[in-house]
Amino acid sequence: MSCITVERVLSNEARRDAVQIIEQVFKKEKKWIRKAQEQMPKALEETGTYSWFLAKVDGRPAGVLRLMYDPPLELPKEYDVRLLPGVDIEKMKQEGRYVEIGRFMIRSEFRKNPRIALRLMRTATKEVIERDYTHFITDVFEGEPNSPLNFHTRVLGFEVIGKHLFGDLNCSSTRIILTLDIVNVYRRIRNSRSRVYKELTEGIRGILDRKLSAAGSRM
Repeated sequence: MSCITVERVLSNEARRDAVQIIEQVFKKEKKWIRKAQEQMPKALEETGTYSWFLAKVDGRPAGVLRLMYDPPLELPKEYDVRLLPGVDIEKMKQEGRYVEIGRFMIRSEFRKNPRIALRLMRTATKEVIERDYTHFITDVFEGEPNSPLNFHTRVLGFEVIGKHLFGDLNCSSTRIILTLDIVNVYRRIRNSRSRVYKELTEGIRGILDRKLSAAGSRM
């Protein structure tokens, strides 16, 4: 079995590997950006607005994921956002602390191995719950080849809350807005025997159980 590792992008070597993935996937394959170097700051710190993670398979750069803490939940008017009936942004702010998942990509030669995406998501989940965040929010493209929409909704448990037509990437596909309540999803899957969910929660079940217990005591 291949050895999959995930590390926070802090060193110059890790940044170079991450930019290489962005160059291959977002620039050359998708043609969504002009310059890969501009996607990632030159100086990367352990704390701040963003965290970047790099996945490797047997030492080879395979995937990237970026977290953005406390993102603005109101998107610019020019994005033409259309929320589903009943979605209340102010209520979302009151009931959760959000982290945005962005720049989530896997190199084409590794996409048949779902453990890479799951390992990145496990690392991201550990990061946010240790910082006392409660929810993920993200955008995925509808109808775009290799779109992770089904993976996010059917496997990870994200829920659709709306859509928008425009954004910061050069893509004509509609963006689907998704959110995930981490503790609620864990409550649903914690007794599952699925290998996917075991992979997703391995090593972090203790802290998830504590968060679930704390959430139950507040209800």
